[in-house]
Amino acid sequence: MPNASPVHRHAPDWIILTIACLAQFMVVLDVSIVNVALPSMQRDLHFSLANAQWVVNAYVLTFAGFLLLGGRTADLFGRRRVYLAGLALFTLASIGAGLATNGTEMIAVRALQGIGGAILSPATLTIIVTTFRGPRLPKALGTWSAVAGAGGAVGGLLGGALTGWVSWRWIFFINVPVGVAAGVLAALYLRELRRRDEQERLDVTGAVLVTGSLAAIIYAVVNTVTQSWTSTATLSWLLGGLVGLAMFFWWEASVATHPLLPYRIFRSRALSTSNLVMFLVGGAFFTMWYFLTFYYQYVLGYGAVKTGLAFLPMALAIIAGAQLSSRILHRTHVRPLLLAGTALATVGFAWVSRVGAHSSYAANILVPSALCAFAIGLLFTPLASAATTGVDHAEAGLASGVLNTARQIGGSLALAALGTVAADRSATFRVATSHLALTSGYDRAFQLSAAITALALVVSLAVPRYVTPHPGH
Repeated sequence: MPNASPVHRHAPDWIILTIACLAQFMVVLDVSIVNVALPSMQRDLHFSLANAQWVVNAYVLTFAGFLLLGGRTADLFGRRRVYLAGLALFTLASIGAGLATNGTEMIAVRALQGIGGAILSPATLTIIVTTFRGPRLPKALGTWSAVAGAGGAVGGLLGGALTGWVSWRWIFFINVPVGVAAGVLAALYLRELRRRDEQERLDVTGAVLVTGSLAAIIYAVVNTVTQSWTSTATLSWLLGGLVGLAMFFWWEASVATHPLLPYRIFRSRALSTSNLVMFLVGGAFFTMWYFLTFYYQYVLGYGAVKTGLAFLPMALAIIAGAQLSSRILHRTHVRPLLLAGTALATVGFAWVSRVGAHSSYAANILVPSALCAFAIGLLFTPLASAATTGVDHAEAGLASGVLNTARQIGGSLALAALGTVAADRSATFRVATSHLALTSGYDRAFQLSAAITALALVVSLAVPRYVTPHPGH
């Protein structure tokens, strides 16, 4: 059971919610804010377009690989202590990214930033589910989900403004004042909650195995742009990654005394199925920001600022969807919202996949992209509720870590796979202009995203409509 420290008095709900949301906003923002700045960053740091994808993937990979470890640290060492440690590492790594002088430095610091995010992000959801009770919980989750979802769209807007008006380096430096403000609030107002069992230890071996394995698999997929699927290099990396994953599951089941991923947690059907839905929709939505960014800049010829402004309606749509789902969740419960969200997403992705090299933003992109964004907001609150409501508070960090891991792994795998498919489609589709070639690749990626969200719709049927809270809630 959690143990509250008497040092810190209980703070008002809005302060606790602000502490959680500020950090989560920073973490999600740094996935999408980079996209708009990639062309400028690529020119200044002199790296190839293929390596540009690794500026995104280095962050997402370490983020996804260490999320489970981050979730356990919040349970074992206390949400306040872990929150502050993750925030400090993330903020310092942001400074390092802003000062990077070449592509290698940038990718290395982005990986470190991902580790900071992996420590910080589960702590934010742990703060939510261990602070709020009863009808306050869906509202808090709705706000958290809106902030988390809007971070993707606001990242494009803010990244465009900073890149166009100041410098791409400020997309990282902007984290510093936010990080300092969040740290001060947490130090002053956040009470400590931790497990009483001091005998548990962190499963670092498990974290290294899963991170290394995912990195090998994603590297193999990304590398198919220059190497065939049947080449020795591709097959070697794929085989190494799969063997590593097999070792991870063996380690967790048979060797680890305090496993990173205790399989007992998956006895909850709500947690298992909601994580699978999050894995699928996370992959589809993550790639949407990436491909739309390049479509706006390389096909429509938008500058960084105009590209950022193009994402503003999506940010507003996410917030609207999250607020709606949080207000009606207690009446509709989880499954109807998941069915509605995945259905809308499927329609939106299928619609946006019809854009062409000469499409109009207002006539052809605005509505379907906003529809996809509204679906994101509609989905995140019920998914977070289903994945965390049925678990003990002592394992809230683990449950939130698993959910965030599902989203990030889905995103990194989908970006690698769909990025390769889009590049291959653009290279082999014989058309008159490069704009048509690029658009054909992006359209194929959006078509596959529609197929992924359609699969998520089917999986949503297995999510329980009613989720029974754990007695500790």
